[in-house]
Amino acid sequence: MSDRLSVDMYFDPMCPWAWITSRWLLEVEQVRQVDVRFKVMSLAVLNEGRDLPPEYRKLLDQAWGPVRVAIAVQEKHDADAVRAFYGAVGTRIHLGKQSIDGQLYVDALTEAGLDPALAAAAEEPAWDAPLRTSHAAGMAPVGMDVGTPVVHVPGHDGAEPVAFFGPVITPAPRGEAAGKLWDGVLLVAATPGFYELKRSREADPSFD
Repeated sequence: MSDRLSVDMYFDPMCPWAWITSRWLLEVEQVRQVDVRFKVMSLAVLNEGRDLPPEYRKLLDQAWGPVRVAIAVQEKHDADAVRAFYGAVGTRIHLGKQSIDGQLYVDALTEAGLDPALAAAAEEPAWDAPLRTSHAAGMAPVGMDVGTPVVHVPGHDGAEPVAFFGPVITPAPRGEAAGKLWDGVLLVAATPGFYELKRSREADPSFD
């Protein structure tokens, strides 16, 4: 029987902070007994009905396409497919600065070994129902006043599962530094009654 811990991270492909956290978790897999599954949430769904600055509203209007394609992959395939698609689309969005359009989805799906016809999901509101279901599952344990990333960790020996927002970091720690951050985050998040640890963010996302 494996002693590895199955961890779920809920992401929106458009979020640069979630992207950095996801790359950190891939590092954690190499130095801790952890297996990460990537699952879909939506910043557009989270912010429905909120009074937002025009620039952020424009970003969220764009965000429906990538997240619909991501949920189509999640619904039609397995966790490995979601990981591959997220890796491909995230690299193009955050490192390649590729335009958010149909070609982006085709390129990412093709690289991930998936049917490029799934790119059509970007324009299909029929995917919004499973998207909302996945989003609700991700957000329920942490509440709606946080964004992405959200991480779920199963409890040990019947203990309650642990869920938390973040960590928001830049750049992603590598090697044992990634493992030490994981140890600390898990320690505080699993402490009963612990809710928040925060300081002002003074750096832009760094993808190094």
